[in-house]
Amino acid sequence: MRDSKNTAKSEFPPLLKVSKAPTDPELFKALLDHVSDAVYIAGDDRRVLYCNKAATELTGYEAGEILGKTCHDNGHCPIGHNGRSVCEEGCLLSESLKDGSARRTKAFLLHKHGRRIPASASVQPISAADGSIIGVVQIFKDQSQREASRRKVEAMERLAFIDPLTQLPNRRSLEMSLEGALHAYKVTRMPFGALLIDLDRLKNINDSYGHANGDYALSQAAKILSGAVRPTDTVGRWGGDEFLAILPGVSTGVLRQLAERCGTNVARDSYFNIDDQLVSLSISVGGTVARAQDDAATLIARADDLLYQSKTAGRNSVTIG
Repeated sequence: MRDSKNTAKSEFPPLLKVSKAPTDPELFKALLDHVSDAVYIAGDDRRVLYCNKAATELTGYEAGEILGKTCHDNGHCPIGHNGRSVCEEGCLLSESLKDGSARRTKAFLLHKHGRRIPASASVQPISAADGSIIGVVQIFKDQSQREASRRKVEAMERLAFIDPLTQLPNRRSLEMSLEGALHAYKVTRMPFGALLIDLDRLKNINDSYGHANGDYALSQAAKILSGAVRPTDTVGRWGGDEFLAILPGVSTGVLRQLAERCGTNVARDSYFNIDDQLVSLSISVGGTVARAQDDAATLIARADDLLYQSKTAGRNSVTIG
């Protein structure tokens, strides 16, 4: 049994060896210098009495540039997300010194060389034996890596739902929007419509002028369509040369008006390619209003049949049904 106990003890890392008594202030300073978060201790006048090694590494200031200063001296005060000093909104240290309550917030620390460091901040009052507040401990946790990870995730999510060429919602995003519109329709009976839109003769543009011109034509059409629909509508790239618009709260008449406006606006647009050749654009549109028995497949199939009628009628036309 002795051997097993000794083995268990040896699995733990050795403790920090110190020659100081547990009540020696220097011991606490040495321990705090091993803490990865920035720690400041301030008196009841908010002047910094102590800062650990992490505080100097995080902000770029030497201890001599911090000690004896208040939080609002030399730009030491954190910056809120509104771009203003946290002290302008009500100094956390002052508030904690007044009422003895701990506080937490998120802010930016200003590095000595000007960059902003995202951090979470906590303030804990220090009480004397008689209960009076004699100072505060302020701890900043560097959130740079977490913020970088968050931005990376947001960028990946954006890529998952945005078409990179047109910067419009992609098919995956549109399918989700369509399912949401159908669910809302079945619950509220609020009508909505869908327009399936084809950019006419994109293959001819690609073959005649090159795929760069075809991509430009698609991006131009995307901009025009986004401006032609209402702010409450959703328009995105369905795939290839097709776009899908989802329009809530429309009748067949309003759906036709919006479809014709899209067609007119695109037809007005033309541009000169790199060879100074004039390229004109037009669209064919098939539109329909949701019906009680519809699911996403039947609604899109009906819009696709109507789009086919527009294309066989000579393109640059609208068919609503």
